[in-house]
Amino acid sequence: MSNTNSTKGNYVSTHRNKLFKYIIFDVLRSKVVIIYALFLMLFSFGIIYLGNDVSKATISLLNIVLLLVPLISIVFGTMYFYNLKEFKELLLSQPVSRSSIIIGEYLGLSSSLSLSFLLGTGIPLLFAGFSTEHFYLLMVGVLLTFVFVGLSFLSSVITNDKVKGMGISLFIWFYSALIFDGLILTILFAFDDYPLEKIILILTFLNPIDLARIIVLLKLDISILMGYTGAVYSKFFGTWTGMGLSIIFLMLWALIPTLGAIKIFSKKDF
Repeated sequence: MSNTNSTKGNYVSTHRNKLFKYIIFDVLRSKVVIIYALFLMLFSFGIIYLGNDVSKATISLLNIVLLLVPLISIVFGTMYFYNLKEFKELLLSQPVSRSSIIIGEYLGLSSSLSLSFLLGTGIPLLFAGFSTEHFYLLMVGVLLTFVFVGLSFLSSVITNDKVKGMGISLFIWFYSALIFDGLILTILFAFDDYPLEKIILILTFLNPIDLARIIVLLKLDISILMGYTGAVYSKFFGTWTGMGLSIIFLMLWALIPTLGAIKIFSKKDF
């Protein structure tokens, strides 16, 4: 029995690795991903060498990372998931578990997009003189890639309609990038007479983009740019405990939607 389970486990692992490698090479050949990397590289070189202040250049890069990386990850992830429908149906006819299909596809797609991001943004930063702040910028970019690819998979398995799935993905990005901050500002102004420090800290963990922004800005020691809540953020997230929690929550943001996608996909009929 143990030998049978071991053989089955090795078989599943082998197919998962093959799928992972196939997805990586397939995605890296995509024109969208190549343009994505080239755009990041040109933009990064332009920002770094047109400005004289490294901190300002890092902030500008952070702003584009917080908007572009989640958008590309969730839109491309959704399109890719639907475009591989026939391929997944073929795999399902083989003795391969559904969870292995999703895991292999997720890891392959996330790794490919992360590699494009690292090449596009990391190479200019190396030429500019790599620093701790740049490391955190690259780290949150990779984490956001894994987060929003996971969210794209979750929105895609909810419905078989590609248009609806893309609509859900775009709403998730729009909410995370724009609407959430508006809601936070509304709460702050509406209840400015009340102590909201703990509530704001809790709400911050509900948005991966805000978490990524705080991590980098605090490393730049310019919490004043986060508004009058900057002191609260600095007091909590400026500690190793706060920084560790923020990174853990970003990882959870990547893990939980992916697990949700696996669970739904495992019960889904084609």
